[in-house]
Amino acid sequence: MEQHGEMEKEIEELRKIISESDNIVFFGGAGISTESGIPDFRSVDGLYNQKYDYPPETILSHTFYRNHCEEFYRFYRDKMLCIDAEPNAAHLKLAEWEKEGKLKAVITQNIDGLHQKAGSREVLELHGSVLRNYCEKCGKFYDVNYIINSEGEPKCECGGGIKPDVVLYEEGLSQQTLQKAVYYISNADVLIIGGTSLAVYPAAGLIDYYGGHKLVLVNKTPTPKDKQADLVVYGKLGEVFGAL
Repeated sequence: MEQHGEMEKEIEELRKIISESDNIVFFGGAGISTESGIPDFRSVDGLYNQKYDYPPETILSHTFYRNHCEEFYRFYRDKMLCIDAEPNAAHLKLAEWEKEGKLKAVITQNIDGLHQKAGSREVLELHGSVLRNYCEKCGKFYDVNYIINSEGEPKCECGGGIKPDVVLYEEGLSQQTLQKAVYYISNADVLIIGGTSLAVYPAAGLIDYYGGHKLVLVNKTPTPKDKQADLVVYGKLGEVFGAL
């Protein structure tokens, strides 16, 4: 019970921080999506090794995509496309704050488009989105349903291969998106980091640009930045944000 009381106190403190700010930035990772039923591909299930000969990080690399495109797409369709997922309380609360003029931007490492589905407008997708796909030859856009309903390596009508607008391992992040993220974080009054272990760089390095005194971490487990935070709340994002 004591732990529950502790969390109540932290949520109350977070509520106060939010009520007093109109310049909040949220930086989020996989933890906000897993509560919507989207599996974190790093936590591999028991069936995984029966189906695939390579670890997910290998399959989701630029080299693998180039050399084993069909196998890449087999994994991608199977594990990365969860288009029936719905936003949870955390996504909805962030969209609400933006509408109220309190939240300036959502910076996300996720590629599922759930922030936009919840109604957020200023969403910086560090790792791209599964909802967008482009022909590598002519640049024509294809939606996610085209990928789902295609087989093997999806092809454009011009004959070119179609690639998801997702940053694979070995690929660089968009400089434009990174610059915007740095701008929002360095100008933020409150920075809330949620659902990320802060282990993936360069994304995790972005929070070093925050110079304020209201750094809030919401995560189920400790992170390397806990000591730097002004407030740490251990819990599920949906539950914490749902209580605000």
